[in-house]
Amino acid sequence: MEFGKQVNFIRKKRGMSLQDLSVLSKVSTSMLSQIERGGKNPTITVACQIAEALNTTLSALLDSQEKREIVVIRKENRPVYFDESSGFQRHLLSPSFPSRGIEFVKNVIPPLSESGMFPAHKSGVKEYIYVEKGSLNVELSKGAYNEQLNEGDSFFFEANTEHKFINETDHECTYFLVIDSTQSKNGG
Repeated sequence: MEFGKQVNFIRKKRGMSLQDLSVLSKVSTSMLSQIERGGKNPTITVACQIAEALNTTLSALLDSQEKREIVVIRKENRPVYFDESSGFQRHLLSPSFPSRGIEFVKNVIPPLSESGMFPAHKSGVKEYIYVEKGSLNVELSKGAYNEQLNEGDSFFFEANTEHKFINETDHECTYFLVIDSTQSKNGG
């Protein structure tokens, strides 16, 4: 199912109007309407704001795969979100099981680019990062905390704060991200 159709499906399933989703996500109703109809492809930041407002994960909005105990995701069938404005890529490596609360993601940031600001997750959500290639600057709380990570470095943080990932080098950065919302308050 396409991203916009999945947003529409979950919004209606939760009994939310476009206006309700707009208020919670801080995305205009006209933009949400265009996204749901497939007329607009949101930035990664906007897509995450929508996911948070729907109390789900970006992965769940990208992948409506049937749930079963053994899942193989072939490289060519992997859900990939590509932010056209920044070149940021988000590859979902795990099946989308929102009720289980774990996402395994591979992110790729082009040289001299960034992810954009991700909204704060619900309290209890944790993120684990491993830099596979390149160098990554992690910025938390609008710059209140910055950490430079290099190839092979790992990083953990409580994700109930705004965060963004920046590649300040002339080389592509690839990092793995595990988002753990199993301890999330409000079913995160």
